[in-house]
Amino acid sequence: MLLDTILFVKPIPRANLSPDMLLSAYAQGAFPMTDPDGVTRWYMTDPRGVLPLDGFHCPRTLRQIVRQRRFEIRISTQFEQTMRGCMTVTRDDRDSSWISDELVQAYVKLHEMGFAHSVEAWLDNVLVGGLYGVSIGGAFFGESMFHRVPNASKVCLVHLVQRLNDRGYALLDTQMVTGHMTQFGCAHIPAPDYLDRLAAALQRACTFV
Repeated sequence: MLLDTILFVKPIPRANLSPDMLLSAYAQGAFPMTDPDGVTRWYMTDPRGVLPLDGFHCPRTLRQIVRQRRFEIRISTQFEQTMRGCMTVTRDDRDSSWISDELVQAYVKLHEMGFAHSVEAWLDNVLVGGLYGVSIGGAFFGESMFHRVPNASKVCLVHLVQRLNDRGYALLDTQMVTGHMTQFGCAHIPAPDYLDRLAAALQRACTFV
């Protein structure tokens, strides 16, 4: 997490993680995190991290790896397994210790309803990397990513961006900006600008699968 990212706790101290509340919170720019004290709270960031879909930068070496098709990419075949991978394995993004069993259970429900999805990298029929997030309208809210084999999650990110572009999405929200993500064009924007982009993206009728 970059030090200049500012976190604001929502007034509600303990997050209600029902599917309806989760979807409503995301539509308003909030997201849940479980803090070290075990309490899950709502957060908003200002500035907000976004990865421009029309300005995604894929490094040359990574483009070569994608073309080589080292990994089999699957969509949402092992959502819970992917999310738990983000809990326990070396991450490519921010520290994911904020993912709790409570959050896993909540997002699995969203997945079963068709709102949460995973992009998975498989090698020799073994899950070796992936990412997951929430899709509402034309907005995709990226949550976390992990890898057990070098470049596995990066390839998943490339496939995610391609999928979002192909399906007419307007916003890829990363919540925060990490040093790892800056290489792909991820950048901060002021929260008011983010909320304007979010409102416009939510008006689109996009389907992830």
